[in-house]
Amino acid sequence: QVQLVESGGGLVQAGGSLRLSCAASGRSFSSYAMGWFRQAPGREREFVAAISWSGGMTYYADSVKGRFTFSKDNAKNTVYLQINSVTPEDTAVYYCAAKYGRISSVLREYNYWGQGTQVTVSS
Repeated sequence: QVQLVESGGGLVQAGGSLRLSCAASGRSFSSYAMGWFRQAPGREREFVAAISWSGGMTYYADSVKGRFTFSKDNAKNTVYLQINSVTPEDTAVYYCAAKYGRISSVLREYNYWGQGTQVTVSS
């Protein structure tokens, strides 16, 4: 079992930056690939970024590529999503998720989810 707790969301102006964190508890965190997904009002939850169990490989959605950076600190059982150059389209609840094994961008492959953290971008 893995428990995930996100933090770092809030209100930010367009063009600004923030960093989301996701702290994990449970066994064998270093064996889990991690993902960030987001869900805007009235829309389905969508893939944002993923990182391999080692932290050596990352995937990004085209809409965030070049602006978001996903990192993993296995020693601290924490992952981070650095968000730069935000736009109002980034407004959503951001969810951290974990899956055992290989990196993936597929939502249904993730077994463990956090409660989400709200990011609101003002124009």
